[in-house]
Amino acid sequence: MHTVTTLLKYTYGLVPIVAGLDKFTHLLTNWDKYLAPVVADILPFQAHTFMSIIGVIEIIAGFLVLVKPKIGSLVVALWLVGIAINLLLTGQYFDVAVRDVVMAIGAFSLYLLLDHKD
Repeated sequence: MHTVTTLLKYTYGLVPIVAGLDKFTHLLTNWDKYLAPVVADILPFQAHTFMSIIGVIEIIAGFLVLVKPKIGSLVVALWLVGIAINLLLTGQYFDVAVRDVVMAIGAFSLYLLLDHKD
């Protein structure tokens, strides 16, 4: 059980950090295209600025999983559900939305596996 918990902790800690950092470099993808137009339309600033803010939040969430995995895993699970909802609002990227829901279930599973003291 410890090996599974450790694997999930590092997965859900490091992946958000990498994705968050990539919001600034766009080496993996152009993240701006994943923002739903309905969301972009209500922002008081550019979509790219918003995605940079998202990157910072993801980095913090990843570190939270690494240092406080019980609360961090729940934060990441809810964050991934929010991302999936945004993707559904785009009217495309349904495959990525499904993947993010599956990842949210994995993060929530980590939450359930951890003792309350973690």
